Amino acid sequence: ENNLKIFIISILKQVKMGDCMDGYDYQTLRSDVLALYKDFPFLTVSEIGKSLCGRSLYLLEIGRGEPVLLAGAFHGMEHITSAVLMRLLRELCLRFARGENIGSHEADSVFLHHKACFVPCVNPDGVEISLYGPDRAGEYAHIVRRFSSGDTSAWQANARGVDLNHNFNAGWDLLRQIEKKMGFDFPGPTRFGGFFPDSEPEVQALEALCIRKKFRRVLACHSQGEEIYYAYGEKTPPESLYAARQMASLARYRVSHPEEEIASHGGFKDWFIQQFGNMGFTVELGKGKNPLPLSSREEIFARTQDMFFTFISMP
Repeated sequence: ENNLKIFIISILKQVKMGDCMDGYDYQTLRSDVLALYKDFPFLTVSEIGKSLCGRSLYLLEIGRGEPVLLAGAFHGMEHITSAVLMRLLRELCLRFARGENIGSHEADSVFLHHKACFVPCVNPDGVEISLYGPDRAGEYAHIVRRFSSGDTSAWQANARGVDLNHNFNAGWDLLRQIEKKMGFDFPGPTRFGGFFPDSEPEVQALEALCIRKKFRRVLACHSQGEEIYYAYGEKTPPESLYAARQMASLARYRVSHPEEEIASHGGFKDWFIQQFGNMGFTVELGKGKNPLPLSSREEIFARTQDMFFTFISMP
């Protein structure tokens, strides 16, 4: 792992958990990462890779035990998921520092047996494009301009128009056929899974992290719908349904299966289950129309924090 300690110390500033007026952007994320590192020296911060445009893909870790992963912002306009995950991480750090409980468990016990790992923003380029337009795509701006029709507010893909949650090598060939039938045959704002699986640096970085860390389970955050997905193929662990129901009951969400065939393959959760045979979940945070406003963060967090605590601390 690339330890960013020297980098962080060199640019550390007095900042608090920040808000961007329009959403949770990359600069706000970066400032919050630095603030957490300053406030909680037991937190480990590193970089697992770079986005297509060279933005850092941050990994933040707390605990000493078996690693579990929580990741967000696979889709550009779903930047609310990064905001919620960073809010959750600050809460975990505060409780650990104060010796308070995490759910029904003592914090010391949770982090002795578990390590909570966060990649809060898998697609920082997509987030910037969604919030600020094609110019944030750098050398790929011409692709965004061509396929966005001038409006990037609903941009989900990365900077070259690949939907990262369609790019993982889990049923990708079948997914590619479905995409073509539905007209998603070229780069665009959403649902184009690339010309071959695992083609994008963001996907490669996350897969490499999983292979290196051997996570016990993973949770991918999306928005919106207040749903939890838990299954993919024959390698889905039998205990996944019970765990999904337990988490869903705490958040008052529902356990679901994808209703659209095009959403049934190529996702991170799908790849993880297929690759490792361990539990993987996709959680659709919040309710409404994407992009969900940043003002909804506290409401979403209040509703889901016990669900997240359970995910982290379950055996």
